[in-house]
Amino acid sequence: MSKLAEQRVDSQELFKGGFLHAFRDQVRLPNGQLTQREYVVHPGAVMIVPLLEAADGAMQLVLERQYRYPVQQEIIEFPAGKLDPGEDTLACAQRELREETGYTAREWARAGVLHPVVSYSTEFIEIWFARGLQPGERRLDEGEFLDVFTASATQLYDWCRAGQITDAKTLIGALWLQNVQSGAWPLDWQAAGAV
Repeated sequence: MSKLAEQRVDSQELFKGGFLHAFRDQVRLPNGQLTQREYVVHPGAVMIVPLLEAADGAMQLVLERQYRYPVQQEIIEFPAGKLDPGEDTLACAQRELREETGYTAREWARAGVLHPVVSYSTEFIEIWFARGLQPGERRLDEGEFLDVFTASATQLYDWCRAGQITDAKTLIGALWLQNVQSGAWPLDWQAAGAV
């Protein structure tokens, strides 16, 4: 066990909703003192960086714009969604891309994982790249409203730099994309059925 690890002494459920499940734990710190930690249990999620080859051969990115109620504004994001119980992360990525954008992909590559809010949530987001996109019909969840659009990587980086993109997972997606484009972080591409 790490010398920095905190050990749970007691746990109290604070709230259980349709999506959020919150707890307050009493924990023993490395120095032996007791304190409390409040956190949200999250099922995990995926984010997709969809690469669309334009007619002129240039690469475009498939992005979404949706209203996020907690921050009361429209947010530009890469497609993403939470895991269903027992769902494989690639299956989730394929489902979310199809449902939200209508696209399916011939090839997929797992990039990595991020923890967007380590101070108060168990949430992880697995990052997937998708290419060889084929358009199709979207199947949005009930109550889900979003606009799908394309942009160049340069536009994405400009929006990140200017503060127009503030979504943490999309900022991390831009970091991954930049490093993939430069060759610094190569991806292991595989056919959709072979991953």
